[in-house]
Amino acid sequence: MSSPQDAPHRLLTHHQQRRAGRRQFVMVSHAVGVGPEDPVGLVESCYRAVEWLLATHTAKGLLIPRPWIDHPYGEEEIALLEEELLPAMAVFLARVEAIDRAIEADQELEFKAHQAR
Repeated sequence: MSSPQDAPHRLLTHHQQRRAGRRQFVMVSHAVGVGPEDPVGLVESCYRAVEWLLATHTAKGLLIPRPWIDHPYGEEEIALLEEELLPAMAVFLARVEAIDRAIEADQELEFKAHQAR
């Protein structure tokens, strides 16, 4: 059991863990070739990463570690990722794809209209 004197140490450790998590996020976003200027690419990358984590960890019955909290994702949290998070991300990505296709179709029409002049 921790004592009240340990609280500042735990907070510092928690703060350090969150900072490390942010640094990892920046490093990963650069490693996969996406950044703040491409938020959709970042969502696509995160979607693939979550799929990979679920496939590799759940197949082996492993928990998913969370570096900034002292509680890894277990069955309940993994179920939420599978049932709620991934489908929501897939809907988002599908909608972005539809928007992109509409923009491309408009650009093609403009290009053909310009060529016809």
